[in-house]
Amino acid sequence: MNNSYPIPEDEFQRVVDLADFDLDYSVLQDKLKDLTTLAAKVTGTEISLINLIDSYTQWTITNHGLDLTSMPRENSVCQYTILEPDNFEVKDLQLDERFAKQLYVTDDPHLRYYFGIPLKSSKGNHIGALCVLDTKTKALDAEKIELLQIIAAEVVSRLYTIREIQYLKRQAFEVNESRKRVAHDIRGPLGGIITMAQLVTNSGASIKLNEILEFIQLIQMSSKSLLELADEILVNDDKWKHENEISYKTDVFHQVKLKDTLEKLYMPQALAKGVHFVVSTDASTELIPFSRNKVVQIAGNLISNAIKFTPGEGSVWVNTKLTIEGAHNILNLTVQDSGMGMTSEKVAAILNGQGRSSNGTAGESGYGFGLPLVKHLVDTLNGQLSVTSAPGHGTCFEVSLRQPKTS
Repeated sequence: MNNSYPIPEDEFQRVVDLADFDLDYSVLQDKLKDLTTLAAKVTGTEISLINLIDSYTQWTITNHGLDLTSMPRENSVCQYTILEPDNFEVKDLQLDERFAKQLYVTDDPHLRYYFGIPLKSSKGNHIGALCVLDTKTKALDAEKIELLQIIAAEVVSRLYTIREIQYLKRQAFEVNESRKRVAHDIRGPLGGIITMAQLVTNSGASIKLNEILEFIQLIQMSSKSLLELADEILVNDDKWKHENEISYKTDVFHQVKLKDTLEKLYMPQALAKGVHFVVSTDASTELIPFSRNKVVQIAGNLISNAIKFTPGEGSVWVNTKLTIEGAHNILNLTVQDSGMGMTSEKVAAILNGQGRSSNGTAGESGYGFGLPLVKHLVDTLNGQLSVTSAPGHGTCFEVSLRQPKTS
């Protein structure tokens, strides 16, 4: 692993904390745009960015003055900001050997000044940074720095609010689905009770006592089954409510939405390296809903890892499939590349949750927590992860997640 790039001591906890937000980085621009504009106005700088930093990538979720969506983490200035307790300043990027050769310094927009504030989660982890930049050297006084800290706190507050809104939307959806499920599941037993009662009524005096007793027994059995079904539905709904109050686990998604999200987020990385990137879905099940909980984070880390270890003109293929299986569906996600491949020892280390990343084919930095994070997330969802690889023959990651049916 290249140790010239900084890694926070709590890196694994930090990326897990970021993953728990379960954010779609491509749709946050409008929700936070006013805060980057405010930060730039307050400091008198040309540019302001809100960046979230995962295992491989710095995601610019909203911007002012610079059209930027993502960059490799090792190229960013904000990777140093998340190491600091309060702020990180570079008075002249051109004179700092860590950044002097970066394209944003040597080429357009020729940046000179940087000031960043860590975005601190409620658990105390630095998940990203609010930063301001300029093409001229500057100096911020204590009052402006304090205002930036207030804006950074508001950024984090809004991220939590966005997560809470997503949870409430999912809860409302589940209530509606529960009503549908109750109507569907109770209709059959209730119809049977009504039919048997009608048979007794329509038979009039011709029906015998033993037949009446037999019908009553059947009605009792059906009624008991109906009560048990109602209890089961209530227990499942209470369980769902309890789980989601803690971990927000039931977001609705389907393969087409997942494909669109992954292409928006990771196609730029693939194009920048000259890697052919394809996401495909199973046409027969691509619109069947499933929980998106952690799926984007799992897929994204695997895709970033695949791009990193695939040379230019190579390929990365992503395939999704939903298998209908009893009361559950099985979401199968495959990420395959034509890259460097791995030894059996490294594959075993990954499956044991001890994998450590190394430098990519184009010198991309290895921070060492992307694949352990994937293993951790898959395990928390009670899923399965398998890896097939050989040196020089690429790698295939297969993830299987058991999904409750949402309709």
